[in-house]
Amino acid sequence: MKALISGGAGFLGSHLCDRLLEFDYEIVCVDNLITGKKENIAHLLDNPKFQFVEADVTTKLADFGKIDQIYHLASPASPNIHNPKSYHALPFETMLANTTGTWNLCQLAVDNHAKFLFASTSECYGDPLEHPQKETYRGNVSTIGPRSVYDEAKRFGETITEAFVRSKGLDGRIVRIFNTYGPRMADDGRVVISFLKSAMRNEPITLYGNGVQTRSFCYVTDLIEGLLAAQNAHLTKGEVYNLGNHVEFSVKNLAEMIKRVTGSESVITATDALPEDDPMRRQPDTEKAKKNLDWQVSINLEDGLKKLFEYLKTHPLS
Repeated sequence: MKALISGGAGFLGSHLCDRLLEFDYEIVCVDNLITGKKENIAHLLDNPKFQFVEADVTTKLADFGKIDQIYHLASPASPNIHNPKSYHALPFETMLANTTGTWNLCQLAVDNHAKFLFASTSECYGDPLEHPQKETYRGNVSTIGPRSVYDEAKRFGETITEAFVRSKGLDGRIVRIFNTYGPRMADDGRVVISFLKSAMRNEPITLYGNGVQTRSFCYVTDLIEGLLAAQNAHLTKGEVYNLGNHVEFSVKNLAEMIKRVTGSESVITATDALPEDDPMRRQPDTEKAKKNLDWQVSINLEDGLKKLFEYLKTHPLS
């Protein structure tokens, strides 16, 4: 079995490469390294079943021979407006990766009679009016707000995928990924790493607003098993699945848990500033994945944070 993973040198992509190699797949890892890092896959470069290709999926790709599966994960994903690798800083790269890149990889999948998985996002739901969010919910999203270059590009990527399924016979499926954390996660301003970084330095942990906004945090190994299940389970063609932890936590709860896990002396502070269009609640309804994919999370938030904390002790952030 041969799989192409776009964004394979990124946080999720590198873990997916690891897991597929355990199943004896051949891997073509495609990444332009705008946000991915070669260090994430350095341990794989000598593996004869692993091929790294520095390329952009928005351009014509080389001929890799017969491909059996494609996982399209390539895209900037950080919402931090101060980060030079966020989708705010890379708006056109973000839009192209999720539209032109999706189109190109869908066509490649059709040409190869390959299975295709589009990694979408919970951001498709925007600031949701439905809670928890089911796959049938159409979202509450601004088309012109600062987050729209990511949110709307992902939504259009879903449209492209489903059009290829209906009109060109693509064996494709969509997963909407909720907040995921774990080793190799970039220090790009997302909340888990930001809070851990502050806690490990005994610096103030700063909440946006009063910290009552909620998220659902999924450990990376659970998420990867969800991707594999969505790609390989029976009758997933054309389907959409939420992948994430169904348990909801406030951002303040997260900060308190991180203090406890790390034994930090950090003070939890608050700022009145909330990023524009930042959703107040985010929790997936994962019953469809549980029923159809036989998938659910196995690592709770506290245990996952302990794993990440241990990792960061030997892989310090800059």
